[in-house]
Amino acid sequence: MPRVLVIDDQADVRAMISIVLRINQYEIVEAATAEAGLKAFEEASFDLAIVDIFLQGSNGSDLIATMRERVPDLPVIAISGMTALDFLSKSPGLADVVCLQKPFRPGDLTRAIETAREAARPSAKAVARAAL
Repeated sequence: MPRVLVIDDQADVRAMISIVLRINQYEIVEAATAEAGLKAFEEASFDLAIVDIFLQGSNGSDLIATMRERVPDLPVIAISGMTALDFLSKSPGLADVVCLQKPFRPGDLTRAIETAREAARPSAKAVARAAL
């Protein structure tokens, strides 16, 4: 069962995401703060992270960058209800982060998960080059 780390300071958003993912056979770990999310990330392995960009007192894009330093191919979905997330595609190392604007529907979330997992997979060419 794939493990997903959900980091959002809004309990109702975490609950909605968790319900959708549990229905789709994911194991969920929730965190309400960047600090709690980073602690959970350091203590276990995850197949995907869903991170709110505007966490109280923290910058979600910095949190994503920190997680990516440790696990470069981690599939990530950045969520926000405050602003468009276009700026992430211009950030080094974050170009393949999938962005999802709040509010979103369950189908939007499941599509974003598939897109994030595909984006993080190394291409066949990259795998062949690495083997050389």
